Amino acid sequence: MSRTRSHRARPRPARLPALLALLLVAALPGLAGCRDSPGPPVQIRIATGSPTAVYHAFGQSLATILNRELPGVHASVVVTAASAENVRLVGDGAAELGFTQADVLPAAPAAHPSVAAVARVYDDLLHLVTTAGGPVRTLADLRGRRVSVGAAGSGTEITASRLLEVARLGGAEVRRHRLGLDDSVAALRAGRIDAFFFSGGLPVRAVEELAAGSATRIVDLGGWTEPLRASNPEVYVSRDIPRSVYGTDPVTTVANPNFLIVRAELPERLIREVTRLLMERREELAAAHPAAGRMSPRSAIATAPLPLHPGAAAWYRAAKP
Repeated sequence: MSRTRSHRARPRPARLPALLALLLVAALPGLAGCRDSPGPPVQIRIATGSPTAVYHAFGQSLATILNRELPGVHASVVVTAASAENVRLVGDGAAELGFTQADVLPAAPAAHPSVAAVARVYDDLLHLVTTAGGPVRTLADLRGRRVSVGAAGSGTEITASRLLEVARLGGAEVRRHRLGLDDSVAALRAGRIDAFFFSGGLPVRAVEELAAGSATRIVDLGGWTEPLRASNPEVYVSRDIPRSVYGTDPVTTVANPNFLIVRAELPERLIREVTRLLMERREELAAAHPAAGRMSPRSAIATAPLPLHPGAAAWYRAAKP
């Protein structure tokens, strides 16, 4: 599990009234309605990703906040292969919340009517990581080499595969391995692969630790943003990875918005409260990972092509971002 970071204690806000807590419990599908005593807690499973990546750190902090401030709620994180699996889990009802890259979502929202958005939370940056002394200096240098394109079911695999296709490195041009982040780092260190892709918010802890312990290169991918946008115009943008992040040479790469998604059938009142806490506890979330601190109500509503959940939309309307 990821390490937690301490933050200064702050006054605890007033809890929701007990009546509201009971309404939240009673409103969820599958739970009995009227009871003489409160029923079991409302389960909020948050589909995240690798324990050393941003989704997991963000999700752990969000779960802590929900457990502390929403009576009658029990929030927990689920380790997954990340984006694509998270969308499936939320859509199938195996998780209530989840994180996903925008390019994993279908262009037509009707393709996933069971999933809605809570917020655009931050941007993922695609990392192409290799050894500083190795032969991979450009994307073209991957031809014929052993490359991890991310775990099966991850957003990294989708973005990396699209990039390789655009660069005419599809099919057998690259010897692909489907490894998660931690396994990719271990394989690069052991010389079993020549490079790996990973899409995550800055900084990615596992890449940070790799760069701190060995000479590492992050390959510049900035020239590939526009070719990718040709077929995905609403998704990709260019973002910089400065030297200060990993101590490596500064590069520009392809970036991709991240959303916090929710099962569409969850009660409006509950998701309004989740949205409120997501926005009002940004400082605490940023203590778990800096990427969470980049959220704002104004940017959070930009979730196209996925519609906002009615509860989230209600909170943003009241907040007037």
